[in-house]
Amino acid sequence: MKTIKLLFILSIFFSAISCKEEQKSVEIPMQPGISTFYFIRHAEKDRSDPENKNPELNQEGLGRAIKWAEVLDPVAIDAIYSTDFKRTTMTAAPTEIKKNLTLQLYNLSTLDIEAFKNDNLGKNVLVVGHSNTIPEFVNQILGAQKYSAMDDYDNGSLFIVRIMDGIPTDIRLKID
Repeated sequence: MKTIKLLFILSIFFSAISCKEEQKSVEIPMQPGISTFYFIRHAEKDRSDPENKNPELNQEGLGRAIKWAEVLDPVAIDAIYSTDFKRTTMTAAPTEIKKNLTLQLYNLSTLDIEAFKNDNLGKNVLVVGHSNTIPEFVNQILGAQKYSAMDDYDNGSLFIVRIMDGIPTDIRLKID
């Protein structure tokens, strides 16, 4: 039911900002010149060993990773980016498989944001990161300091940034 609500909200959001007539397909298509970025934090990680700097997902996290793939199913994802950590790549994996894409790794500290935006012009892109990097990545795409670091237990925020004619719009949704 929550997935249906999210899809409803997403469809209203995209209809409102694109000012495009109703689409016949349920799938949200790529539109030339319009870039849409979907940012999520990795799903719930295994916290059993506090010394482990690169844990995998726990059972709840595996379920959430599958849920993200279901939530993003109607979106025509063209590219998936993830940091090089087990928890982020495992979060991206179900969507990667479902969309038949190859995961691309990124490091926000060395990423050229303008090149990233240009490389993904006209695409729908999923980005998986961390509680500190996802808000910072969104801020860099927006060109404004709008979002602060996420709570360490927030694994259900979805940030959507759409750039149309060089103007970014954004929304943050909470998926339980």
